[in-house]
Order: sequence, then C-alpha cells, then structure tokens
Amino acid sequence: MIVPNSSVVSPSSNLDHNLRDSFPLLSGFSSTRELEASPIYAELRTEIDRVLGGTVHESLREGSGSAHPYLRATAWNLERGLRLAGIVRVLQEHPELSQSDLIFATELDYGMTRTQNRFVARELSAALEMEYAFAPCYMNLNKGAGLEANSPGENTQALHGNALFSRFPMREAHSLALPNGKDKMKGGEKRLGCQRAVLALVDHPLGTLRAISVHLDAHCTQGHRQHQMKLILEHLEGWNPSLPTLIGGDWNTSTYNSKNAAYSILGYARRVLMGVRHVLENHYPYPDRWFERHLFREIERRGYSYRDLNESGVCTLHYDVEDLSTNENMGEWIPDWCFWFIEWALKKQQGRCSMKLDWFAGKDVIPYPDHPPRVVNGLVDSEGALSDHDPIVLDFLVDGQPGEGY
Repeated sequence: MIVPNSSVVSPSSNLDHNLRDSFPLLSGFSSTRELEASPIYAELRTEIDRVLGGTVHESLREGSGSAHPYLRATAWNLERGLRLAGIVRVLQEHPELSQSDLIFATELDYGMTRTQNRFVARELSAALEMEYAFAPCYMNLNKGAGLEANSPGENTQALHGNALFSRFPMREAHSLALPNGKDKMKGGEKRLGCQRAVLALVDHPLGTLRAISVHLDAHCTQGHRQHQMKLILEHLEGWNPSLPTLIGGDWNTSTYNSKNAAYSILGYARRVLMGVRHVLENHYPYPDRWFERHLFREIERRGYSYRDLNESGVCTLHYDVEDLSTNENMGEWIPDWCFWFIEWALKKQQGRCSMKLDWFAGKDVIPYPDHPPRVVNGLVDSEGALSDHDPIVLDFLVDGQPGEGY
C-alpha cells in the first residue's frame, strides 16, 4: 500500500499565494458585504479571485485504465481528507473501490492545518496513480469549524475544494462557480469563495465522456440547491452538449432549509410532528419524493436520469447524537437546547438517523447489466469511520458502447 505523506510537493500552480498575513484583517469582518466594501479587500481582490478561480490539472497516471468491460465511477465526500491514509488504503485495496476508473471527490483540503497542510488531491492522485483536476472553493481565514479550530499549527494555502480523478486522460478541466446560499463570513468559520463544480472531458477507449464533480450547499434552502444544479445543467448546454455525461457528488439533499438556525429548528419540529419513524423511512432515504423534488425534477426536465443510477432508499450520511465532532460543528449555529430536542426525538432510534445526500445523474449513461448501483458502507478502522459519508459506486456504459473488454 502506498501511504500518502506531507513530503509530496505541490506542482507550481496558480493556487499558490502569499495572502496569509492578511487573514487576521480579513477575518475581522462580520459579513461579506462589509468585507467587500473595505480598502483591504479592494487591494487584495485581484489576487483572491486569481486563486479561487484557478484549477490544477495534472497527470500522475500509470497504465491505461482497468480491464473490465464498463466504466466504474465512485463518488465520495472525503471529509476534508482528515483520514487520508485510511482513504488511500481502501481506494487501493477494497475489492470494489480499488477498481474505480473515475472518482468524483468532494471536500479536499490544500494547505489546511487540520489535514497537516497537505495537498490532499495530489497526494491521493500520486498514491492511486490517477490523473486529477482540483478546484478550490474556499479560502479559509481561520482553521475551520468546531473542533478543527483547535488544530495545532497554522494554515499555509488555506484552500478547500473539489476534484475529479481518472485512469484515462482528461481534457478541458475547469470549474464553475455556484452562488452561496449563506454568507460565508458570518459565524465562526469565515471563508472567501463559493462552491464550485469541477468539470472535464474524459477520453476513455470507446469515446469521450463529460464528468462533473458536484458539491451543493448544505446551509441553504432546497430551492437554492435546485438553482445551483440548474446553473450546472445550463453550463453543460453550451459545453460539448452532444457528449454522454455523468454528474456525481454530495448534493446535500438533507430535506432541510438550513439557511439559518431558525429555519432548521422549525423544519426539524415539522418532521417530528410528521412522525420520526415515518420521516426516517420515507423522506430521509427518498429526498426526491417531496422535500427536494424540485432539484430532481429539474434534472429530469433537462433530459438527465438519476433513478436508475443510484441505489434507491440507501442513505449515505449517518448521524449519532454521541458524535462530538459533528455536535461541536452544529453548536456554532444552533442553540444548545436543540441538542436535547434532537436527542429526545431520536430516543427510540438509539440516537441515530441517516440521510441520502450523495448521487449520480447522467445523460446517455446506462447502468451495466447485473451490476446495480450501490452504496459502500462500513469503511472504518480502529479510529472510526474514514469519512462522515459513504461512497457510492456506479458501473456503466455510455450510449452506443458495446460493452466489450478494453
């Protein structure tokens, strides 16, 4: 097993900067509007925009892809890369995940002290011998949220973003900015930037595929997530629209309007009144049925499918009231008494609940016969879960591909 380490050096790229000395001044503002009206931001804006608009695309591929007669895609929220050695281990050794041709990865750090200032995307690419494209979403002005704020040391590049990995050559890698659903300068974790989809053309042996790694906002309304997806689909209409397409990632389909604490609390109370067991069985695993239906209808209206590309009703994120890290993070934006309410509501469920947040959608993409889409759970080691999300896997053909071996 190749274990990543901090000695892997970033290539010279347009993501490197010398803005760190300005972070204390920038983090002193309480809103984005206030920040953008300041002289210090006016002085630094060109450099900030340059970094956050950049994309690193590098090939560390070895070989020519896997030998199975289909493409295997994995989408996984890596939770910043906090457990990078374990993540690499399962992506190298797991009987299914190790055969991934494409990885749609979300939440990867570059130069954050919580992940030992590593360039997570590049270290993962080197360990897996895959090509990668990484785009930063946020420039973090402090060390992070919750327990991360106590990480030893200081951030270097202070970036956090999304990525694509491929065993085949990629072209035209770029990112698409998605508007924020919440002011990222309000609250304990202060950030510049916004979520970005990472897009590239993948040249596999039997054709070319458009691949898009997507992380939609969590702290926003359901309608805002629909709007973010709409912007992605509109962008695709003007970028090689005739090609088969696969979109994958963490869409944060929690069923909640989480734009602020008040909406989240009211939404949770509504679900308790609907019946906790009813919601856990009929809504959290099926957000497309009602609460997030407009997002999924937007996908289908534009000619994309998702129903046959995902394992129906199987959740990908699991919450436990005993999870100190998650509770510490949530405690920065909801009152302490809410945790009593949550614990009371989940008492009959042993303090646990699960949600379906991670998805694939595609156009001219066909699930491989006898290989149904699936969620891979139970990825743990002696320290616990490798990520707060389970990866999802899809074996597929593209329209017109005969399904013969490469």
